[in-house]
Amino acid sequence: QVQLVESGGGLVQAGGSLRLSCAASGRTFSSYAMGWFRQAPGKEREFVAVISWTGGRSHYADSVKGRFTISRDNAKNTVYLQMNSLKPEDTAVYYCAASVAQRIGVNMRPADFGTWGQGTQVTISS
Repeated sequence: QVQLVESGGGLVQAGGSLRLSCAASGRTFSSYAMGWFRQAPGKEREFVAVISWTGGRSHYADSVKGRFTISRDNAKNTVYLQMNSLKPEDTAVYYCAASVAQRIGVNMRPADFGTWGQGTQVTISS
């Protein structure tokens, strides 16, 4: 099993960019699909993006498609979320998560992921 630690959150103005990182411990990182979720105050945790264990496939929520890019470096046991053209509605705590699911898609739910990081705050000012 992996352990996950996110970093890279912060406060930026609308239109700006941030890159989140999620470092995984453990030698089986490359066998997990990795996802990013976010949770705003008073709202449910929502899917943002997911990437397959090889990095060859990825899927995005409609709200971030074209602005966010998920990637991974299995040699560094790290998954990234590059966030561009940020909007105030992107403000949330962002979590990375690991899944043993063999099939990934935009309908993945938090319950599909068995391991979670502690989250990193992203705040976008208008």
